[in-house]
Amino acid sequence: MAQTSRIELKSPREIDLLRKAGQISAEILLALKEKVVSGMTTKDLDIIAEKMMRGRGAVPSFLNYRGYPASVCTSINDEVVHAIPGKRRLKEGDLLSLDIGMFVDDYCGDTATSFIVGGKATPEQERLMQAGRESLQASIDAALLGNRLGDVSHAMQSVVEKAGFHVVREYGGHGIGRAMHEEPHVACYGAPQTGIRLVEGMVLALEVMANAGTAAIVHNSDGWTVLTADGSLSVHYEKMVAITSHGTEILTPH
Repeated sequence: MAQTSRIELKSPREIDLLRKAGQISAEILLALKEKVVSGMTTKDLDIIAEKMMRGRGAVPSFLNYRGYPASVCTSINDEVVHAIPGKRRLKEGDLLSLDIGMFVDDYCGDTATSFIVGGKATPEQERLMQAGRESLQASIDAALLGNRLGDVSHAMQSVVEKAGFHVVREYGGHGIGRAMHEEPHVACYGAPQTGIRLVEGMVLALEVMANAGTAAIVHNSDGWTVLTADGSLSVHYEKMVAITSHGTEILTPH
């Protein structure tokens, strides 16, 4: 495995393994989304998710990571990321962000999405979700061989802010491979033509966290849950991509 500074560049074989991990992660995320119904607890979702992962030969990567006590993150409404599954019951109209990660054959898959419990969104929820989805796609479109990391982050930020929302600045995406979090950090904001150049063999987990109100966040006393400082809604979308000589490939298609 070659290195550029501290960034591990992946061989074609390693990208094959990450493609497999990403595909399984995407399939489980979609299957888990289908299981969501009003009245179930977020702990119910966590139990289902872990069973799905282990049934596919995957090992949950979040479980016990730096002490995190669950296999998925289940963030609701004003919770941005990292909310711990528990006794809280989902309600019709909740804005739920599901973030899952797993190791498959020692390589990591990591992906996230936001959606409405029950499927019926308010106009504000729909605008925020659309901005999040379009922001992630814009960052993927900018993740081209030869571009710079700032181009990716700027694309993400621009779409969210044009829609009248704000990106979170304290958290972002990351490199991914045999470890869940590798270099480089991929901020949700940035300036074009800045940062490291994207080269063949990079694999990135691109993440957008967009708040309907202020960009400011606060942390819950549980030490994990991140919330919007003003109680506004937040969404979280994440996909893995590989930078290759024949183009940018989405490794978590959903």
